[in-house]
Amino acid sequence: MLERFGARDATDLAALVARRAVSPDELLDAALEACAALNPTLNAVVLPQEGVARRAIAAGLPRGPFTGVPFLLKDLGCEAVDFPSHNGSRLLAQTRYDRDSAIFDRIRATGVVTWGRTTSPEGGIGAATEAAVYGGPTRNPWNPDHTPGGSSGGAGAAVAAGIVPFAHGSDGGGSVRIPAACCGLFGFKPTRARLPDGPYVGEGWAGMAIDGFLTRSVRDTAAMLDACAGPDAGAPYHAPALQRSHMDAISRPPPRLRILLVEGTFTGQPIHPEMRAAVLDAAAWLERLGHIVTPGLPRADVARMMTAWTDIVGIGTALGIRKALKGRPLTPDLVEGVVRGALAHAETLHPTRYLEAVGEIHAFGRQMAAAFADCDIILSATLAEPPARIGRFAHATEDYVGYRTGPDGIFAYSPFCAVFNASGQPAASVPMGLSAGGLPLGIHLAAPFGADETLIALCAELEKSGAWITAQPGIRAK
Repeated sequence: MLERFGARDATDLAALVARRAVSPDELLDAALEACAALNPTLNAVVLPQEGVARRAIAAGLPRGPFTGVPFLLKDLGCEAVDFPSHNGSRLLAQTRYDRDSAIFDRIRATGVVTWGRTTSPEGGIGAATEAAVYGGPTRNPWNPDHTPGGSSGGAGAAVAAGIVPFAHGSDGGGSVRIPAACCGLFGFKPTRARLPDGPYVGEGWAGMAIDGFLTRSVRDTAAMLDACAGPDAGAPYHAPALQRSHMDAISRPPPRLRILLVEGTFTGQPIHPEMRAAVLDAAAWLERLGHIVTPGLPRADVARMMTAWTDIVGIGTALGIRKALKGRPLTPDLVEGVVRGALAHAETLHPTRYLEAVGEIHAFGRQMAAAFADCDIILSATLAEPPARIGRFAHATEDYVGYRTGPDGIFAYSPFCAVFNASGQPAASVPMGLSAGGLPLGIHLAAPFGADETLIALCAELEKSGAWITAQPGIRAK
């Protein structure tokens, strides 16, 4: 889509609409054409609602930063009356909503033309997107033998392929940043409670989950965050107020920052050599920009945090499944293996375990707050290895705990992202490397709680400096 209209990102497309160089209907036509051509290979877009989109255009779109630009919602959360959802599950297929969520209201007010949803693994608990309800895996436009990540994998694939210039996602353990890393995009997880959760939930996964966006540029993310930030009525808590807007923050470079370089995992284990090389290249680039880079490790009990994360998400998954079953038996035709395993695991836990696990997450947040006493940014890889092959993280197994925390599990593959869901601190993945096989590699940056402006300004500085990869995926809209 971008190549067709000579645009770089959603901001450019909105400018074309504003000066009447292209109409919202023409952009929607292009998105639908790209979807028809590419989605049979990628399996990234589901539940298209062209009629809803056409009616919204005809009725007059809100005037916002992205008026007329095509947009897709993740098929998990972001509840909207006009957009039914499978929520990645056969059990929840064709779920309809009686009111719009606060985050969708704010997204709509930006003027985007929403026309469908993007695939997500069942329960949102995977780092790959291979849900049975969609009839097959979602594939990476850089190489369809590899995953685009998860759980916002369909969003990552759709944006990277050029079906839409940006898309909604959500992140409870890396679910925006992992697809960003796999697909060569920008993914930003804001500080806990920066964006609204209501009215359908008070908080996601004990506050660890938050909405976000998959974008090609920092400015697109910044504008969407400015439009959507702030608590909804009745929110149990909210993030510290920003000193300035995200767009203002990216308008100038950040101060020179103290950056803690983590070459392996946060527990000192080695990562794939290509990932380590990419991290060292990013460190060298940051030093050339004048930042002070020092090797080290954050002092925090990551293993205990991940056990607590696994228990909390297992309990949350079990709650959702039990409610949806409405007394029906749990059968394989309704719920996939990993999710059945999550429910079984939850049933082994003592009734007090949930609050105990939340307490452990909060203690971990204090440890990670202390980790920033002598640095402003923590630099690492986003993943411990290049994007995984299709099938590696399929949901067939019922060993939920092993799937998450086993030696070949998701946490070994993605040992960085969930740390900052637990701490609530802002974190981002930026596209700063390519593997020998031509797959994108993400670099991870994180900042203290509430320091979203500093983090997004640093991401923008890297983008403007030329540090980001410029290669394009092999499967993309022309």
